[in-house]
Amino acid sequence: MVTNDDGIDSPGLHALARALHTCGHEVVIVAPMRDYSGFGAALGPLHLTGQIAFEARELEELIGVEAYAVDGPPGLCAFSSVLGGFGGPPDILVSGINVGANLGRAVLFSGTVGAALTAVQFGIPAMAISLGARGDDERHWDTAAVCAASLVHSVHASGTFGALNVNVPNVRPYAIRGMKPASLALHGTVQARMDETSPGTLELNFERSEPPEGTDVALLIDGWVTLSLVSTPRDADPDALQTIVDRLTVDELAG
Repeated sequence: MVTNDDGIDSPGLHALARALHTCGHEVVIVAPMRDYSGFGAALGPLHLTGQIAFEARELEELIGVEAYAVDGPPGLCAFSSVLGGFGGPPDILVSGINVGANLGRAVLFSGTVGAALTAVQFGIPAMAISLGARGDDERHWDTAAVCAASLVHSVHASGTFGALNVNVPNVRPYAIRGMKPASLALHGTVQARMDETSPGTLELNFERSEPPEGTDVALLIDGWVTLSLVSTPRDADPDALQTIVDRLTVDELAG
């Protein structure tokens, strides 16, 4: 299954599906009807209706590839697919190609990564692919698409320990230095700050910063394809949880 958060008409989605189809994979596209960037793993108000609206699409550049546009965010696309809504659960979910990198702890908010995390939570191997393009940069979709296609078998074999988050420099294929494992940076090349500009109004501002070596941010800047494994929600350390419970008990007794 191929999905994204930029919407079913995104050229990044089409480049990814085309590369996978060319490699001989049976591809089904299940993507949002419109841009849902920044929605994380949100499902929308599914609990209110229990219904998911969608429509079949024929994509001109992808003859023979099933495609469905879903009225909801990428997490909902993944959720409905892994539960068999579009021809049975997929063997693997590939999300992207996102316009712009998804790096550091900010992956929490990414719809591209959110779709992959949703699939992994349901036992389906998954990866998210993002291209480090900015503004009006020429976008080298094929570079990211080839990287994604080369990783499919490895991701499928690795199982569902986490979702593989892949960030690809926005350069031609010959300019890629290679692939490297990367830790998630605490922050990117800029750090966000909220300032109150007037009563009742906050404005988001940024400050330049230097990312630590070995992090996904630093390696992407240096021309590497970064590979980070993002884990899904799971129970915390039992000892840490017991400490919290014990402390609450003591506080109650003290009161």
